[in-house]
Amino acid sequence: MSNQTLFPSNNMITLIIIGIRDEFMKKQNTEFQIGRRHLANIMSMDADTMTQEDIDQAIEFLFPSGLYEPRARPMMKSPELIFPPKKAAEFDESGRPYHSLFYTMNPNFYGLLQEAVTEYVNLNKEEDNMIRKRISFNSDMKIILSGSDWLSQEKLSNLLIEQIDDAQYEQFKNVMLRLAEHPLSNKVKDFIMKYRYSLVNEAALAEIPKPSYEKDGRAYVTFKGARRKNAYADVTVHMPGTGKFLINDCDIEYFQDIQSREQITFPLIFTALLGKVDVTATAIQGGTTGQSGAVRFGLAMALRSFVDDKMVERMRLAGLLQVDWRTRERKKPGQPGARRKPTWKAR
Repeated sequence: MSNQTLFPSNNMITLIIIGIRDEFMKKQNTEFQIGRRHLANIMSMDADTMTQEDIDQAIEFLFPSGLYEPRARPMMKSPELIFPPKKAAEFDESGRPYHSLFYTMNPNFYGLLQEAVTEYVNLNKEEDNMIRKRISFNSDMKIILSGSDWLSQEKLSNLLIEQIDDAQYEQFKNVMLRLAEHPLSNKVKDFIMKYRYSLVNEAALAEIPKPSYEKDGRAYVTFKGARRKNAYADVTVHMPGTGKFLINDCDIEYFQDIQSREQITFPLIFTALLGKVDVTATAIQGGTTGQSGAVRFGLAMALRSFVDDKMVERMRLAGLLQVDWRTRERKKPGQPGARRKPTWKAR
């Protein structure tokens, strides 16, 4: 009697495992749909339009928990989220693994690194050819990574369907960064961006107000509630203008120190609108640094209405559209200041 009659083949085992998992997931999905309809009846909601966010809010309302770890709290999610997919059997009929890197324990991960190194070697060869032919390089040949970030360790593990530890994740970032820093990395942009995600562009998501117009035809935009430390400011920008500043019924000399004046003029210099608009601001509370920072943020937000989308993105990357939440650090008891320590003496 042959071994084939005694033991099932690997393909048969694979089909059995897949069938068991499909049956299990079907059962779990049925129970989830029943529970979802019961929950919708309790909360007087429509089960067909009930989203996962609605389910989470309902569970939090019905089963309040004070547990610190969110994963330990009651939850009700789709089976696909609770039981993520797993890799299928990786052997052929003779028991030979399909992947050449199977015995590394993480074939998909090391296959990714191998592919990245292969791309790097190919770029080096192309770079050598360009140098040999005396072809000059330009900045467009290098990929721009601003506005995106690498996938997190958890997301990378889910993408590769393998558990990635901290050391491997650092190795992944080092290899990919070296590839991205190559002078010709834009040629492998599609490969690199598969493992990056776009950052949420708050400046693009926020609705930029359209300018209003005065009787004389001048456009103006007002931004209210700009803050920095304890200071608040309302800023109005008129265009066209002559570069006039009016801060609390005073000109730019309201701020006596040079640093504060540079703060409020920087958005105008950055957007090349210095001397082309008039600025009126009202600042309350806080000190000189806080008020100048609040005026600067309000001015930058108001200027979005007078520049194109590319300039708005440049302003975001320069940090002009980001609220500065830093505050003065508190003084610590037993020492002269927040960080300052008393003079050390041997005796």
